[in-house]
Order: sequence, then C-alpha cells, then structure tokens
Amino acid sequence: MKSHDASSSGELWNDDLAPTSDAQRTWRWYHFAALWLGMVICIPAYTLAASLIDSGMSWRQAVGTVFLGNLIVLVPMLLIGHAGAKYGIPYAVLARASFGTHGAKLPALLRALVACGWYGIQTWVGGTLIHTLVGVLLGHPLEGASIAWLGINLGQLVCFLLFWAVQLYFVVHGIESIRKLETYTAPIKIVICFALLAWAYQKAGGFGPILEQPSQFVEGGRKAGQFSAVFWPSLTAMVGCWATLALNIPDFTRFARSQRDQVIGQVVGLPLPMGLLAGLAVFVTSATVVIYGKALWDPVDLASRMTGATVLVALLVLLVDTVSVNLAANLVGPAYDFSALAPRRVSYRTGGYITAGIALVMMPWKILVSTQGYIFTWLIGYSALLGPVAGILIVDYYLLRGTRLEVDELYRDGGRYSYRRGWNPVAVVALILGVLPNVPGFLNAAFPQSFPGVSELFRQIYTYAWFVGLAIAAVVYGIAMPRTAPSSMREDDLSQGEVASGAFGEFMYVPTKK
Repeated sequence: MKSHDASSSGELWNDDLAPTSDAQRTWRWYHFAALWLGMVICIPAYTLAASLIDSGMSWRQAVGTVFLGNLIVLVPMLLIGHAGAKYGIPYAVLARASFGTHGAKLPALLRALVACGWYGIQTWVGGTLIHTLVGVLLGHPLEGASIAWLGINLGQLVCFLLFWAVQLYFVVHGIESIRKLETYTAPIKIVICFALLAWAYQKAGGFGPILEQPSQFVEGGRKAGQFSAVFWPSLTAMVGCWATLALNIPDFTRFARSQRDQVIGQVVGLPLPMGLLAGLAVFVTSATVVIYGKALWDPVDLASRMTGATVLVALLVLLVDTVSVNLAANLVGPAYDFSALAPRRVSYRTGGYITAGIALVMMPWKILVSTQGYIFTWLIGYSALLGPVAGILIVDYYLLRGTRLEVDELYRDGGRYSYRRGWNPVAVVALILGVLPNVPGFLNAAFPQSFPGVSELFRQIYTYAWFVGLAIAAVVYGIAMPRTAPSSMREDDLSQGEVASGAFGEFMYVPTKK
C-alpha cells in the first residue's frame, strides 16, 4: 500500500483512498458476477417490469426495455471501471483528474447524497420485511397508533431500527465482508428464483393471462401510436437505476486481479440477469392472477400470502437479499465519497457510519410517501445529474489522457491536478451545462402544478435526460479542456510506481512501497 509521505497531502490521502496493493487485489471475475447477481436480484428490480406493463407494454416489450437499458449502462460501467482496475483508485480519487483535487468533492458529494437516499429507502424496505415476518410468526399483523411526529407506529419503528442495526456489522467489517456476503448469497438467490417460478407454475397450472395481453400501442389499442413516448423515458429510467454504480464502479474494480476479471464479471453479471429477472417477475405475477385473483407485483405482498414454512423461507430470503443489495449498491460508494471530503478525519468506516446515520435521520418512509408516485421522475431526475459526470470522466480518462494518470499527483496539493486552487473550472462548467437543459423538464415532471408552462421541447429533452446530460458535458469538456490541459495529458510516465503487465495487454499500476 502507498505510504503517506511528503508527496501526499493529508487533506487528500488516507489508507482507504490510497491505491490498492497487489495483496488487496483478490476479486476474480466470478466475484464481480456474484456482486451483480446479488444487486440485480432485488425487490425494486423485480417490480420494474410492473411499471412498464402498467404503462402499456407487452411482457416482451417490458423485458426487452429492461435488458436494453442495462446493456447501455454496462458501457460506462466498463469504461470507468477500467481506471479502478488499472490504478487501484476509488471513484472519488479518479474524479480528481478531471474536477481537480478539491473540485472532485462536488461529484463525490452528488453521488453520495443519491446513494444515501437509496440506502435509507432500502433500509425501510428491510424493516418492512421484518415487520411482515413478525406478523406472520405471531399470526396477526403488528398494529398500533402512529407516533405523531414520525408517522409510523412503534412496531414499524423497532423493525426499521433492527434492520438498520444488522447492516452496521458490515459497515464495521469493511468491503471484504460485503464481497463474501455477495459471493455466498448469489447462488442461493438463483436457486430461489427458479423455485419461485416452479411454485407459480405448479400452483396456477401454467402461466396466467398477463403473458397473453398484447401491447396497448398497436393499432386499435388503448395507446395506439404512443410507444416512443413511453419507451424513451422508460429506457432512461432503466439506465438511471444503475447510473450511480456506473460512476463509483472503481470502488469495486480497484480490487480486481486484472482487467479481464472486471470485464467478464460485469458482462456476465449485469444485462442478462436483469432481463431474466424482469421475465421471472412477469411470469410469476401472471400466475398470481390465477392463484389469488389479482396481479401481485410486490414480492413482499406475495410472500406474506404463502402458507406454512414457505412464507418464512420466502421472507428470510428477501431479508438477506435486501441486506446484500443495500450494502453493495448504496453503502460502499458514499463511504468512500464521504472519506474523500475530509480524508484526514473520515475513514471508509466512518464514511459508512455517516451514510447509515443519514439514512436514520432522513425518515425514508416520508420520502416514499411523496415520491413513490414519481419513481420515474426520481430515477430520471438523478440520472440527469449523474450522466454529465460520467461523460466528463470518460472523455478525460480516454480521449484526453489515453488512460494515463499520474497517480501520485492525485494525492498532492499544488500538483498537476490542482488546476485553480484545487478546482478545474472547465469540468464545473461542463457539469452545469450538462444539467441545465434537463432542469425545466424535471420541474414540470416533479411539480406539474407549480411549473405547468414548460415547453414541449424541454419536456422532450428531459425524456432523454441521462443521454442528453452525458453528451453535452462530454462535448463541452472535450472541446474546452485541451486549451487548458496540464502537461500530464501528453506524458505517459507513471510517477512513484511500477508498471506491471495485465490482461488484454493493459498495464496495472503497482504503488511503490516506502
């Protein structure tokens, strides 16, 4: 591991942010595949197909949209993940190359706050599972008067705090404990998925009527000719689901044994499993129409209706699933990001405590009350915020630097990546210009009564929010940055480190021990 020496600033460096050593690079391709399987097989992903079918798509169109969205987001995932595998640095440090040693705190904070929102919501989901499980064990639901200032009853509060506390174990024991959890639980999730499919087929005597419903966009359908109006925002929302991970994927790939491991693992683990899970959700829900007389898209509701030991097993599996997804998708990133805001005082573990603390005080059940009806507004909204960051990182790392970074300079005040007092104004301007065109459409979508007069042009732009933001920021940064480019963009030496051969002919940065 890189030592803290005179070349490194205490305001930019700590043990958790330093490049990973060879001994820390233990992740093989199957660890990345297991990571993605663990994150993909989750309650929100299961219910995604429901929203698309409710919008008028046939089951084939819904599953295809989910698969395509995840295939698209895989591209920036692999591109940005390359830097983590090559140099062993997390996302918050990689962003310093483009935003500046202190300016990188801006995209780190944006990413962290979005993840905190998700962490809190998933923790509430886990608490709801415990609440349901306890009700099943007691033979009656936990009821009681709501606590006035909270809006939930005592039973719900206790279950939420219990699930929150369970996750603290993995905060304390670090990212290696999360890797082990994902590796061990991924095969179990696959088995459970097939078991659920078999159960639904046997109970219903086949698969139900949803599979027979045609698209409502065909001629004569209720939404004839409106497919594009539904498809594009839905595709953007699918990309938005993993837009956060597309940025902070170096937080995981920095532990990869090689580029080959991170590439194969992510290709195997993301697009196809996501599409298959959407298909599973459609098949099982279609069967519930026959079994229960109505479509049950919520797996928690479905599990609670099962009988005997089946209901206990189903709820316990959903609990483990929610823990593994929340930790990998919503804890690791903000833990590193908060550490990068003040490395001298905040470690990775402390960053995890901050994330968990924000999730506790934000009262996520209140956020769900106000945003659940706008789930696509939220997904598209933060994709509009994070898409420009992805565009800047990709252009900077590939087109301007040719994947070459002066790693030691990333931890030094007054070095190549300090720009103007630690901030790169070009990156900040590119970010702002990438976000601005989507602001009117977001305001209209989220608060239609307050912003009814937004033009059709801005509403259409917002439909492609992630794509528009990424493209504008990438073009602005790519044109403006070469005029003020530091000399490091034209040099190919790796300071204070050794070059080791890696997969696909790539190079891997190995920090010199001091």
